[in-house]
Amino acid sequence: MNATAPVRRLTVLYDAECSLCAFVRDWLLRQPQLVPLELVPAASEEARRRFPGLDHGATLEEITVVGDAGQVYRGPAAWIVTLWALREHRPLAHRLSTPSGARLAKGAVLAAAKWRGAQWRQGPRGGAQWGGPVYRRADGWAYTPDAGWTYSAPGCADGTCAPR
Repeated sequence: MNATAPVRRLTVLYDAECSLCAFVRDWLLRQPQLVPLELVPAASEEARRRFPGLDHGATLEEITVVGDAGQVYRGPAAWIVTLWALREHRPLAHRLSTPSGARLAKGAVLAAAKWRGAQWRQGPRGGAQWGGPVYRRADGWAYTPDAGWTYSAPGCADGTCAPR
């Protein structure tokens, strides 16, 4: 990666199973962009193909943005660089990139993570939204409060594997 390479395109990896993440994705797509944003579901086949060196389990836990020259931004830095790409929000991104602004950005990211975590535990009618303490996705990823995100390739023991 060339640290001095200009950023001409950013890929935002987001959790497609998260309602907050999907809302933010839709909001980002409606914003005028100074730097084009591509939004790709985290840990998807496309994300794995495009970024084989990333820890795709970690991309489900924390927003990750990848620049076209290989730059990787996570957490508050990912939010700041995403805002920097938007015409109307670049001044805010510059303010958030200062030491005091970075504390505010980190607080906002933590608040979003807390809200997101509460959604996992509490469904719309008071029950567990993801079937209790474990959330399993059809693509082989599973979330447990103890271990976080883990991946197990979908099995084919019964001979019903979906063709790829």
